[in-house]
Amino acid sequence: MNRIILPVLAILLTAQSPAFAINDKYRKQLEQSGCTQVSETQGCDIHKSKAENAKAGFTNPATDNSTTQTPYAGQWVAKSDAGATVATIRIDAKEQVWVNGKRVDAKRTDGTLQFHQGKLTFTLQGDRRLTGEDYWTDSDAGTKGPIEIE
Repeated sequence: MNRIILPVLAILLTAQSPAFAINDKYRKQLEQSGCTQVSETQGCDIHKSKAENAKAGFTNPATDNSTTQTPYAGQWVAKSDAGATVATIRIDAKEQVWVNGKRVDAKRTDGTLQFHQGKLTFTLQGDRRLTGEDYWTDSDAGTKGPIEIE
């Protein structure tokens, strides 16, 4: 009896086709509605738009970039060791940076946001749990100081 059951069981296991959780049409409906499979069971309607479902209180953080908050957004102040203001920095939700009211280019590097204005280089740490890691450096004068959020 075992001689028949084991080979048949092995054949059934190897011949079994994989099952996919959702088909392409359903996936597109989920994307367009902003729903997930879990939120759909909680009342999110896949036949409505993202905006309509958002009004009803259903959002999908994985597909909704407007709710994504950057850790750098806010008003910052670069200070000297003596406490004098070196620069005022403003960063919006899209990580656009203004130093003393002038727009500058910024880039992410190794978990930080770095940007330059003249000889000054500003570095902001992305992990807000770390304190004292935000600083500016002046390559010409060789000075360095802290940056604090207001």
